[in-house]
Amino acid sequence: MIEIHCVVSGKVQGVAYRAYVQESATELEIVGYVKNLPDGTVEVVGQAMPDTLKEFVEYLYEGSLTAKVESVAIDWRTVSKTFSEFSLLH
Repeated sequence: MIEIHCVVSGKVQGVAYRAYVQESATELEIVGYVKNLPDGTVEVVGQAMPDTLKEFVEYLYEGSLTAKVESVAIDWRTVSKTFSEFSLLH
């Protein structure tokens, strides 16, 4: 298992983007979290097998129906703290 840390920018707050990410992660059996950041971006941390995370990144680019994703900065890294579920943080 590996981890990705992503910062998603664009119109991604107030458009059900976090709920969309949580549903996508749950469907793919990814653990981690999603949360809004003060600068208007969204932070996503996901842990799973590499192929599953690659599929998850495609979901991050797609976004919810009302979101407009401009970019996804992705940092692939080793797992330092294991999560038990995928959480939507505030």
